[in-house]
Amino acid sequence: MCTTKNWQAKKFIQLTTDELYDLLKLRIDIFVVEQSCFYPDLDDHDRHSETLHLFCYQCGQMTAYLRILPKGSTYRDHISIGRVAISSHARGTGLGHKLMKEALMVSNKYFAQDTIKISAQEHLEKFYNQHGFERVSNMYLEDGIPHIGMLNTD
Repeated sequence: MCTTKNWQAKKFIQLTTDELYDLLKLRIDIFVVEQSCFYPDLDDHDRHSETLHLFCYQCGQMTAYLRILPKGSTYRDHISIGRVAISSHARGTGLGHKLMKEALMVSNKYFAQDTIKISAQEHLEKFYNQHGFERVSNMYLEDGIPHIGMLNTD
């Protein structure tokens, strides 16, 4: 079994066509197909000049992905992390926690003075609590799925 992880953080213009295909496929496989959620995944935030795409390849397959959006994209006063995705065959391995640790390090490197706000699926609140996020809103529906606002307090 291949366990080597190749982490990368890139801006849109730096992505290869294969990386772009892989990240879009992973997002669609999870958010559209697996979660039966029909929403406009291509929202123009991906290609913003400051958006960062953080992903991991294992054995030639993208197994983890998220994007970090600059202030003003999703929230006026905060950067945000979104489209957090772990491939189905890599779940339960701790990769989600590693992805969030990487995301916090990358966020601190590129957006050191900014706080992070996320729109998290409500059932993942405890997961995000482990990474310094605290709930800051009541439950709301986003694309028919219960979500909550969370702010990184670290």
